[in-house]
Amino acid sequence: MMIKTELHEIQRNILVALLINKSCHFSKLNSDKLPTDQFSFHIRELIKGNLITKLDDGSYQLTTEGKEFANRFDTDSKHVERQPKSGVVLLVTEGSKILVHQRLKHPYYGFHGFISGKIRFGESVAETAKRELAEESGLTGKVQLIGIEHKTDCDEAGTVLEDKFFYIFQVSETRGKLQEQFDQGKNIWVERDRVLKLPDLFNDIEQMLGLLDKKDISFFENRFKVSGF
Repeated sequence: MMIKTELHEIQRNILVALLINKSCHFSKLNSDKLPTDQFSFHIRELIKGNLITKLDDGSYQLTTEGKEFANRFDTDSKHVERQPKSGVVLLVTEGSKILVHQRLKHPYYGFHGFISGKIRFGESVAETAKRELAEESGLTGKVQLIGIEHKTDCDEAGTVLEDKFFYIFQVSETRGKLQEQFDQGKNIWVERDRVLKLPDLFNDIEQMLGLLDKKDISFFENRFKVSGF
């Protein structure tokens, strides 16, 4: 069941109260003494959304889904906290060449970089790497984690536009027929020493290429002011 990320203030208050208590009765949850009909409506909505359940003793408790959802809250502001996204980047190599991906969707329409994709809920990073490789290139190959990047993109005023963690994989021993173009991008093999001469490159491409020469897994953080978002 899909859970709404924005709930009524009364419903958020109920969830936070149950987050810090094993269970609560109606009277304790309704600490602001709201009209019974009004408060009961919000209780029913949370039960309908499978976020809370009523126990045999008449008290209320978070469901498994409710615990996971309420745990995203800042308990002071009682809003879901924004968190960085997680994804993978694939440096697909074949001899002296590397597979460059031109993005044909927003944001960063037309920019050159490498195949990337979001990590699905419950998916391992290696599973994501293999899935994205197949979906966005039609290839299979050996995946090896070579780096992790925390990347924050800001506008000229310093406002954060995107905040992401990337697990960076090298892909070698590729097999299959390359899918050169699809509705969200296109792929081309490029000599590694010519990649930095391409137009509209992502700011971290040179740093990612440098990971191919290292033996250990590297971690780095970047904060960029960007245009073309």
